[in-house]
Amino acid sequence: MCGLFGFHARSSLALAGRLDAATDLLAHRGPDGRGTFLAHGRGGNWQVGLGHRRLSMIDLAGSAQPMRSHDGRYTIVYNGEIYNYLELRDELAAMGHRFVTNGDTEVLIEAWRAWGEACLSRFNGMFAFLLWDSETDRLFAARDPFGKKPLFVAKGEGFHAFASEIEPLRKFPGIDDRLDTDSLREFLSYRYVPGPATFFRGIAKVPPGTFMVMEGAKVRTGRYFTTPFSRTSPDIDDFDEAVRLFGDKLDEAVRLRLRSDAPFGAFLSGGLDSSTIVALMSRHMSKPVATYSVGFDVPGSSELPYARQVAEAFGTDHHELAVGLGDFTSVWQEAVLRRGAPVSEPSDLPVLLLSKMAYRSVKMVLTGEGADELLGGYPKHRAEPWVARYQRLVPGGLHDLLVAPAARALPYAARRLKTVAGVAGIRDRQARMVAWFGGANSDQAAALYAGPRQARALDPLPFAADGAASALKRMLHFDQTSWLPDNLLERGDRMMMAGSIEGRMPFMDVGLAELAARFPDAFLTGAPKGKRVLRTLAAKLLPRDIIERRKVGFRVPVEQWFRTGLSAELRDLLQSGDATVRRVCNGAEIDRLLGEHLESRHNHEKVLWALANLEQFFRIFRPSLGEAAPAQDREADYLLASTF
Repeated sequence: MCGLFGFHARSSLALAGRLDAATDLLAHRGPDGRGTFLAHGRGGNWQVGLGHRRLSMIDLAGSAQPMRSHDGRYTIVYNGEIYNYLELRDELAAMGHRFVTNGDTEVLIEAWRAWGEACLSRFNGMFAFLLWDSETDRLFAARDPFGKKPLFVAKGEGFHAFASEIEPLRKFPGIDDRLDTDSLREFLSYRYVPGPATFFRGIAKVPPGTFMVMEGAKVRTGRYFTTPFSRTSPDIDDFDEAVRLFGDKLDEAVRLRLRSDAPFGAFLSGGLDSSTIVALMSRHMSKPVATYSVGFDVPGSSELPYARQVAEAFGTDHHELAVGLGDFTSVWQEAVLRRGAPVSEPSDLPVLLLSKMAYRSVKMVLTGEGADELLGGYPKHRAEPWVARYQRLVPGGLHDLLVAPAARALPYAARRLKTVAGVAGIRDRQARMVAWFGGANSDQAAALYAGPRQARALDPLPFAADGAASALKRMLHFDQTSWLPDNLLERGDRMMMAGSIEGRMPFMDVGLAELAARFPDAFLTGAPKGKRVLRTLAAKLLPRDIIERRKVGFRVPVEQWFRTGLSAELRDLLQSGDATVRRVCNGAEIDRLLGEHLESRHNHEKVLWALANLEQFFRIFRPSLGEAAPAQDREADYLLASTF
């Protein structure tokens, strides 16, 4: 787990002096080592610069980066872990490949030498890397299938630049860092910016499961992975067999992710997902698992007692962090800076605080992220398959006339029922996918933002699941191609790496996803609380109370804090005279939402959190607020127009 920076540029550009400074802006991602590499192509017209900050996990004394192959042909900077590197190393050694280190970085280089682009599908891991081939004068960039590791790209006049985070690219000369107004509009609806866009016109995300090849002025792009839920039909009809297969595959995923030469542990919430991971870790470790849990000092908002119960059941070396309002606000701006965007979820901040605490004793943790998006664990996954039936029975006009007003009038506490009643009436599937977990609904978004009309077409991939076997599988495809890489996995990377700690996610194993896609819907959402296969497996591993307790998620008490200790800061962010958010959004609508929340008439915490973080983003990054950019001027549109 590291931070990388690199550029491929015309030799006439004086960029060499920028390499060190850009690399060191990623020091928090790699406090254990640094290195740079600069070379010119054989024709002398192009140059490549590579920078690396290392968080050493495997082969601690060796495997420094940038790493050159033993023959000097290839040079790589790499962020992530190839969990099956030992198996690949044995296979490559049998083919005659030579190794001089004991880490996975050299395995990646030799896998590229052996198989070229096809090596990407052989890797079981999380990765983003830049690999320079001095014989062909090509720079190859790639990102892992689910997007667990970040890779941003910016295109300037005569160059491409890449980085693990946005900040080094913003400080690099010749990159357009003006505000992208389309991303602003999308953020209000999604609560995050859907890829490949960012908030900056000239900076984009390399999409998960894709690669880019730069050779002179030519750029080639391609996609090597799409989620199996969009292309796989169920073929496993024996439930007991499904549980056995899933248990074996998850156990293998955990075992492979325990490969580390540095101390490690687990983030434990006390919920089903992370508790199952800790139970499986305990099978493979000869000493107690180090577990880390975070909670809040607001009654009814802490899962620490549940986490403590699991820790006691498995005899872990348990550590707890109780977060108060002051702790929360102390890292708010740091979280926005590291994310390079408004913070989508309040839970980012306690994850950052917990990472800083865990770094005192470990350098890597396993987490439970991705289980809900893999196995249908949210209420929306059980509700979406019923929407088509509801819409056949209730005409759109009747819904708008009776059901929607009744839903809006529901009590303050009926958050989930209000969401289901509102979303069920949305006839457009693309809009409905966004609305289930979105921020402002269509009416609120229209009232909040009256800026330029959207010019950019959205990435069609999250909505292009016509090969999926059911409405549930189409939703899981959306979750795995949008919600996860652009929100939850982004949180996991940015907040943990801000604390200089690596997060590994066994549920985000490609083989596990391939298996789950073969299950019928009833094996996923067929239990009252969803994730039927996992619940059945976990019943053999965990205390009964953990299995049966109601899913509450990792909820930060911002709803209460906005009305109490955070109210003054919220008013400053949203109502001060110099608030930029009031320049780009409708101030009267902001005031209405804020007033209704503070008076406990409606729960607007999602929208208010989005708006408050938008203002934090403006105060930290101060992007220029220009007119809407023509499509050809934006890096995200350049990527969407490619061959992905």
